[in-house]
Amino acid sequence: MTDLSPARTRLALLALALGGFGIGTTEFVAMGLLPDIARDLLPDTWASSQEDALARAGIVISAYAIGVVVGAPTIAALSARFPRKQILAWLTVAFAVGSIASALAPTFELVVLFRFLSGLPHGAFFGVAALVAATLMGPGKRGQAVAYVLAGLTIANVVGVPSITFLGQHTSWRIAYLAVAGVFAVCTAAIIALVPAQPGDPHATMRRELGAFTRPAVWFALLTGALGFGGLFAVYTYVSPLATEITGMPERLVPIALIVLGVGTTVGNVIGGWMADRGAMRAVFILFGALAASLLALALLAPTSWAGLLAGLFLVGLAAAAISPAIQTRLMDVAGDAQTMAAAVNHSALNLGNSLGAFLGGAVIAAGWGYVAPTWAGLALVVPGVACALAGWAITRDAAPVSAESATAPAPAAR
Repeated sequence: MTDLSPARTRLALLALALGGFGIGTTEFVAMGLLPDIARDLLPDTWASSQEDALARAGIVISAYAIGVVVGAPTIAALSARFPRKQILAWLTVAFAVGSIASALAPTFELVVLFRFLSGLPHGAFFGVAALVAATLMGPGKRGQAVAYVLAGLTIANVVGVPSITFLGQHTSWRIAYLAVAGVFAVCTAAIIALVPAQPGDPHATMRRELGAFTRPAVWFALLTGALGFGGLFAVYTYVSPLATEITGMPERLVPIALIVLGVGTTVGNVIGGWMADRGAMRAVFILFGALAASLLALALLAPTSWAGLLAGLFLVGLAAAAISPAIQTRLMDVAGDAQTMAAAVNHSALNLGNSLGAFLGGAVIAAGWGYVAPTWAGLALVVPGVACALAGWAITRDAAPVSAESATAPAPAAR
């Protein structure tokens, strides 16, 4: 690859960040539109029990997360040898097609299927985009490169998700997904026009990447991340009914709650990265304590006032997002030379947490425990999360960590 001017490099990084923006939007927009999806696709259930309809509609969110779990390691391993620019372009095309299919699907079952298919390219995009960004930025700047890619994801939580939620509430949830498809269309064009060609990794093999799974510490790190994010998504999935039914916030103002949660995740990602650089495992333990405290605060404050709800959501977003860089740093320490697989499968783990949180939140609502109950379910997930972190720490505390800086493939600090 020829040297690029600083301006051209920034434009290429912007194209990659735009992909993260689209992914963040398509993944999270269903949270704010869940009542609209339930009313449209499950009218009979909605008429008899709104709680049952919302709990069932949460499967749409779980389906996308399961798609990430399945697709991230598979696509990343199979595509590692192919030119990276082309892989990124085809992945964004797949996102656009999946979003259009979701918008046009006539039945609930088909929407669930298309959301699953839409999740397949998620982890592979972030893994490949991080490799491209690291090459663009040059030696010694991997962290900055990853930050550029993830900037789109954090901005999506603050701007993209609330604005497309607003659009969907005032038109249709189907229009919202068509707007997401438009974002991916622009992203595809930007990648083709702005990202320079890069070869794949000629030394990448399925065996080398799968070698990460022979390390018990990798499994414990992945489980820790999944359980931590499960606590976040038990809340995030049901933000809309929590805000409207418990706090009394008008439905038109739900995007404000999503913005506050998004700001919390943005701030948390910065704090978590800073803490991880000063000791990943110490950061994990401290931040799980912060997550437990924030979930407890949300459960107690949400019924009191709008201010209590927003404060609780901000703190939950901050604590949960701060865990992610620490988990990714831990994975780079223990994954050996399988850094690409570690990056991709970390997205699988976090989205397994997404699916788990959405499922548990829906289950406690369907059981008749009310819309605050998902927050308590998230709090319950903290205990096994800490247990997994302790187990992973115990088996590696006497071993020298593998340096991520010396690894052959840079890995992103996943969200």
